[in-house]
Amino acid sequence: MTITRAIRKAFLAIEQSEGAGARVRRSIGTPQLRNFSPFLMLDHFTIKPGAGFPDHPHRGQETITYLLEGAVDHEDFAGNAGTIEAGDLQFMTAGKGIMHAEMPRQNADGSANVGMQLWVDLPEKLKKCEPRYRDLRASEIPNIDIDDGKVHIKVISGQSHGVDSVKELAYTPVWIFDIDIKPGGKINQNLPEGWNAFAYTLSGSTSFGVGADKTSVGQFHNVVFEQKGDQIYAEVEDGAKENGRFCKLTFFPS
Repeated sequence: MTITRAIRKAFLAIEQSEGAGARVRRSIGTPQLRNFSPFLMLDHFTIKPGAGFPDHPHRGQETITYLLEGAVDHEDFAGNAGTIEAGDLQFMTAGKGIMHAEMPRQNADGSANVGMQLWVDLPEKLKKCEPRYRDLRASEIPNIDIDDGKVHIKVISGQSHGVDSVKELAYTPVWIFDIDIKPGGKINQNLPEGWNAFAYTLSGSTSFGVGADKTSVGQFHNVVFEQKGDQIYAEVEDGAKENGRFCKLTFFPS
């Protein structure tokens, strides 16, 4: 018998300054959410023209960057360089240490570059591994529609409704989904029991949970789930004016 996870807490990610002129909504790594192993930090970033994240160090963790709008160039002191564009992801393993920079492309219309970056703590045995990069292009990500086309799922990593992701990109076991629900749509997403899980709401209003635990959550919130249970239930009311979109991430607790 499946058990739907209850919400432990849901809170708004407050916008703040970061880097050189960038703005981020940080939820993990704040007083609202600490000690959420193996997650260290989650930023929903907006980089306008002239802003960015110039040279800065990383060590002992992995970063997962998911670009939602625009394009970002990255490079490090070891000579690695590349670009991710809207819908692409970059998995960077810092390992024993790296100096890294992420700077936005200048969009022709002057619009901002928008994305999410998650910092994940590496297990002790991997903290001094060699740095590496792995990119996942938008065209490589499997997609699936369920509930008569009312729910669209990008299976970035893990398994959803019979669809497996293309490849493993992080040392730490991770399932990542980008889920878009039209008004009247609903989803039951299975996940391994005991894994830490959260959903970050990108747009609209989405209800999570069932019965007395059902909670409607608006844009820019982090929804943290209890570990008990093996599925997440989410829906958008039939009369909603816009879709509900969220990224759901689950990791094995290190």
